[in-house]
Amino acid sequence: MRKIPLLAAISVAASAGALGSVIPTAHAATAHGPNVHSVHSCATASAGSAACDAVHLVNATGQNVSNTGRLQPAAAAHGKPVKPSAISGKTPTDIQSAYKLSGLKSGGRTVAIVDAYGYPNAERDLGVYRTQFGLSSCTKANGCLTVMSQTGSTTSLPRTNVGWTQEQALDLDAVSAACPDCKIVLVQAKSASFADLGAAVNQAAKVSGVVAISNSYGGGDAPDSTYGSYYNHPGIAVTASTGDNGYQGASFPASSHYVTAVGGTSLNTASNSRGWSESAWSGSGSGCSTSNVAPSGQSSSVTHCSGRAMADVSAVADPNTGLAVYAPTSSNSSSWAQYGGTSLSSPLVASVYALSGNTSGYANAKPYANASALFDVTTGSNGSNQYWSNAGTGWDGPTGLGTPNGTAAF
Repeated sequence: MRKIPLLAAISVAASAGALGSVIPTAHAATAHGPNVHSVHSCATASAGSAACDAVHLVNATGQNVSNTGRLQPAAAAHGKPVKPSAISGKTPTDIQSAYKLSGLKSGGRTVAIVDAYGYPNAERDLGVYRTQFGLSSCTKANGCLTVMSQTGSTTSLPRTNVGWTQEQALDLDAVSAACPDCKIVLVQAKSASFADLGAAVNQAAKVSGVVAISNSYGGGDAPDSTYGSYYNHPGIAVTASTGDNGYQGASFPASSHYVTAVGGTSLNTASNSRGWSESAWSGSGSGCSTSNVAPSGQSSSVTHCSGRAMADVSAVADPNTGLAVYAPTSSNSSSWAQYGGTSLSSPLVASVYALSGNTSGYANAKPYANASALFDVTTGSNGSNQYWSNAGTGWDGPTGLGTPNGTAAF
């Protein structure tokens, strides 16, 4: 089976000081209003580099909107919350309800987020998000938030790229939604090259208290013999997004033997005992690596891959059912927006690992040993491949083994 590079469909660069890229995604599983479409935040990945997997909803003129087309607000004056009904997207209460995380505590464990480029207003924007939803303050001063470069500097940080700042905002808000008491370390690589992003992952792994590292980016398949050492951190749960363009073949670092590859779902309220329903998101990346071996517990008789298959697990990623995020629209300004992409699902799953506190050894083996403790996603598809596109009972390409049902599977 021919494998197509995962990010071949993404285009238009997000440059410093400019609005993020505004190309429609080819995948929209949930109905939305007229003139509403989803756009990728980051530029196409070049060889040896990655693109972020953040996707958000805009109208025909590029303004942030809900899935019905309602314009999203900027922050209220003096940091006060805006009217809740004005904001579109899932809230922390929704995320915790859907994945049975309500009331769980991490005890102050730390989730690290690795992204490229700088985000000078990260602390300010995170404060707007957490204030809006009544979450405790997470600042540099109180020790909850740390922002550093790939070398560990907290003062000499990379230049700004608006597309990647949107990614960072999504990651910060996703961790806050799933695990409000988690500490957060944001490590900023100086570029989107795998060498720099990998150096940032290694730096994150050095930080005391880090139990999970989220990587919401990807490029074409790559061998662990070249880049895998960056993601080989037993005792820390390393998660990676599988991509946003459906079945296209494997994407690195999600294709690494060492990480938990996180696919995506569409998440909607439902009149069932859970209160929610999920189906495979049509954009969720899936495929087989031709370079890397499967993680422990993944069987080729199930995946039909001779090597590593994506995904392992999943969480909400469809931007039409995505998260309310307070994110940059330029190098200076931010507003509310509705975000998705597997850039959302990766930090959510990293946060669940942090809540579990169970990250010994290689954390990607744990869901395979506890698959019955997940919500199995059995409907939806991301393409027409016989084995790797259709959700079904047990493991499948778009959603892996399923989505979090509390922390028992992690």
